[in-house]
Amino acid sequence: MSQLKIFNTLTREKEIFTPLLAGHVGMYVCGPTVSGESHLGHARPYITFDVLYRYLLHLGYKVRYVRNITDAGHFEEEGREAEDKIAKKAVLEQLEPMELVHKYTSLFHWAMQQFNTLQPSIEPTATGHIVEQIGMIEQLITAGYAYVVNGSVYFDVKKYAASHDYGKLSGRVMEDLFEGTRELEGQEEKRDRADFALWKQAAPEHIMRWKSPWGIGYPGWHIECSAMATKYLGARFDIHGGGMDLQFPHHESEIAQSTICNHESPAKYWMHNNMITINGRKMGKSYNNVIKLTELFSGSHPILEKAYSPMTVRFFILQTQYRSTLDFSNEALQAAERGWKRLWEAYAWLQQEVLQGGAEAKDKILDEKVNKLVDELEDFINDDLNTAKVLANLFELVPIINGIKDKHIAADALRAGTIDKMKKRLKVFVEDILGLMGENAKENKYLEGVMELVMELRKDARRQKDFATSDQIRNKLAALGIQLKDEKDGGMSYTLE
Repeated sequence: MSQLKIFNTLTREKEIFTPLLAGHVGMYVCGPTVSGESHLGHARPYITFDVLYRYLLHLGYKVRYVRNITDAGHFEEEGREAEDKIAKKAVLEQLEPMELVHKYTSLFHWAMQQFNTLQPSIEPTATGHIVEQIGMIEQLITAGYAYVVNGSVYFDVKKYAASHDYGKLSGRVMEDLFEGTRELEGQEEKRDRADFALWKQAAPEHIMRWKSPWGIGYPGWHIECSAMATKYLGARFDIHGGGMDLQFPHHESEIAQSTICNHESPAKYWMHNNMITINGRKMGKSYNNVIKLTELFSGSHPILEKAYSPMTVRFFILQTQYRSTLDFSNEALQAAERGWKRLWEAYAWLQQEVLQGGAEAKDKILDEKVNKLVDELEDFINDDLNTAKVLANLFELVPIINGIKDKHIAADALRAGTIDKMKKRLKVFVEDILGLMGENAKENKYLEGVMELVMELRKDARRQKDFATSDQIRNKLAALGIQLKDEKDGGMSYTLE
C-alpha cells in the first residue's frame, strides 16, 4: 500500500507525509484579501487544498484546517503597490471598510460553496486578531529583530539573515533581495531596503486604524498569518499552503517572524500551487484578463465565449497536477466541459445500476485492467495529489462503463467483486476526494438542507402543540408535490411526487 507523499517547497523534495502528532493534522492556508471580488486565480489554491483536506479526512486524520480572511488594510510590501487596498476600495464604492469586507467575504463564501469546497475548521480574520499581532511584534522588538521608526515597526532582515537561512523557502539570495527591492513609500525609514513592515503608522485620513504601543496604526501584511497560525495551530504545525506567488515575500517573512517568536520554524511541510495563465499570459489588469468568479459563472467577461459552471471549472483545475502551470482558454474550458459531462454521466449510471457480475470473469484481461485502473487511483493521489493521473484513469474506465451500459460488454465479463469495487472506489474518488458533483446532485444537496430545516420547524411547532402551523407546513409542501411522513420514532421523512 502506497503512502501519501507531498512535495515540500522547503526541501525541494517529495517526502512521505508523517504528521507531528499521530492521527492529527494542523494545516494553515493563506486566505483571500477581501478588498474585492475573488477571481479565477483564487479558485486554484482553495480547490487544491480542499482536495488535500478531503483526502486527509479520508485517510482518517483529525484535521484542523485554518484559512484566514485578510480584512485589515495592510501595507502592501515590496513588489506591490504601497496602498491600503480595503480603505481605497471602500472610498470608491462609498462603503464603510467593514461593509466592503462583509460584502466580499460573503461573495467569497458563496463562490466556495459553488465549487463544493468544504468549510475550513477555523476561519480567523486579521481584524479579529490585532491583539495577537501586537503581542508578536512586541516579542520581535524585545528579541532585537524589530525596530521602531516614527510610529512604524520594521523587521530587521539583515540581522535575522546573519544567523538564519533567510531565503531558503523561495530560493532567494540575500544579495539579490537588497538589489532587487523597489523604492516604495516609507523606504527612507528603514535601516535596509529588504526590511518589511510589521506595523505602519496611520496617516490622519487612514480609515482602518488601531491603538498600539507605537501609536495609531495598522498591521503589516505578513504578521497576521504568523499570529493566527500560532494561536490556532501552535508554534509548529504540519502543513502551510498557498499560491507560489506567496513564497516571497509573504511566506519567507512568516518563517522569519515565527522562528524568532516561537524558537522554531512554523511548518514541517510547505505546499505551493502554481499559477493560472490566460491564453498564455499572466493575469493582470493591464491585459484586461482578470476574470471574476461571478463573470466566469455568468459568461459576462469579454474574454469569455460562454458561461462555465462551477463544476466545469473545478474539473478543469483538477485536470492538471497542482504544481504545474494551468493555462485557461475558452477551448480548454469547453473541452473540460465535454469531458466532465462524459465522466459524470458514466459515473452516475454506474452508481444507480444493479449489475450482475460473474462469479468468475468471462474476460479476465478486461477484469485485470479494471482492477489495475482502480487500484492505481490511490497510488496517484498519494503521489503529491496527482489529480491529473487520477482523472486519466477514470477516463479509461468510462468506455468500459459505457460498454456495459450499451450492452457491448456483458456485465459478467467482470467479476461481481470487481464491479462492486469499481463502484465503491469511484464514489470515494469522484465525490469524496475530488469533490465533484452533478448539477442534480448539487440541487438535491440544497433541497436536503432546506427540507431538514423545514422538518425541524414542523417538529418545533408540534412540540409546542401549534398544530395549525404544523398542518400548514405539511399542506403547503403537499401542494408543491412533497409528501411528509411522520415516523413512529418521532422522526420525519419526505418523498417527492
